[in-house]
Amino acid sequence: MATVRLPDLEAQMHRLGRAAREAARAMAAAPRSAKDRALEAGARALRERCGEILEANARDMAAARDKGLSGAMLDRLELDPRRVEAMAAGLEAIAGLEDPVGTELARWRRPNGLDIARVRVPLGVVGIIYESRPNVTADAGALCLKAGNAAILRGGSESFHSSRLILDCLRQGITEAGLPEAALQSLPTTDRAAVGIMLGMHEHIDVIVPRGGRSLIERVYAESRIPVLAHLDGLCHLYLHEAADPAMAVEIALNAKMRRTGICGAAETLLCDRVAAERLLPPVLDALIAAGCEIRGDEEVCRMEPRAVPATEEDWRTEYLDAILSVRLVGGLEEAIAHIDAYGSHHTDSIVTEDRAAAEAFLARVDSAIVMHNASTQFADGGEFGMGAEIGISTGRLHARGPVGVEQLTTFKYLVRGTGQTRPK
Repeated sequence: MATVRLPDLEAQMHRLGRAAREAARAMAAAPRSAKDRALEAGARALRERCGEILEANARDMAAARDKGLSGAMLDRLELDPRRVEAMAAGLEAIAGLEDPVGTELARWRRPNGLDIARVRVPLGVVGIIYESRPNVTADAGALCLKAGNAAILRGGSESFHSSRLILDCLRQGITEAGLPEAALQSLPTTDRAAVGIMLGMHEHIDVIVPRGGRSLIERVYAESRIPVLAHLDGLCHLYLHEAADPAMAVEIALNAKMRRTGICGAAETLLCDRVAAERLLPPVLDALIAAGCEIRGDEEVCRMEPRAVPATEEDWRTEYLDAILSVRLVGGLEEAIAHIDAYGSHHTDSIVTEDRAAAEAFLARVDSAIVMHNASTQFADGGEFGMGAEIGISTGRLHARGPVGVEQLTTFKYLVRGTGQTRPK
């Protein structure tokens, strides 16, 4: 899309924002039946237009290869019939969820007779800025609709053609259900200046959700005048406790690292208890190396495994998003937790052990959004949590933490019912 002159772009953006605010008012009052019809019709459109979507994605993939995007980025960008079907099924799964809007969270009566209820309501207008994953268009749009919000989407230029067609399918569903078409909009240009304007539109947008790499997240945090719901890194740890089952350790480590290396739930550091390293680590490293994973180990690991590359201090802080894993031996549970606290990003961390007390201590004391026992970190996903989909994994502490799904895209208000009460002087 051609670059738009800045004054014209600002005017377009504010028109888009005003339309979104008006649509948000209608969406807040929309019945569940209408929202579900929109999602189901959107799913049908995705299936019917799968061929068009794949053709558009092929154009995006060709341009991305010409730009020299990494293998991990290409994996995030690529669509196939299975991934398109997963998007459609995700919309249907979200339609099947309970509608959070209007849910009464608590209710009580004061001594003066006032009846007070705390009730879920939509956030309003959600601005979503993301990079190369076109499926975010479907997931984010569907979740915002189900929660009664309007959304303004800004996908990356890499996925421009794919995301545009996916958004068309969702808007087709909105129109069929009789909901305002402006409930889902995208920015009128791929010009980066539009992001800067968007981050200042606090009168139109209630929350910004960025989903992408460190540079994008840091820019949003630095420039936004709107509250931000985001995670910075997915530096996930897998800890093999001395009481880990060796076969389970191999299966979980291989899945956590190699199932999809480019997602934020992929393990980036493996910790192993020193006392059990000779028993646990060799089969794990053999399986990982056979699968094409580069091992970057501390001195002890490199002595055990000649194929390992010596790790640097920076490796413990790196989200590789690639077939690379840093590996360190630790002196036990305390040292493992200390390492995770010092180097982790508070995203997802997992312990493999048959010792229930050690597992419970890990679950209680590791300060991450998602903490696991005997499970792959790649389960860090809203769909796998039964939430239909997610916009992202929030590592912050305010409002939402972990997968951001339908409930996390709502807030609440208080409804106070009286019988003529006035407050005494």
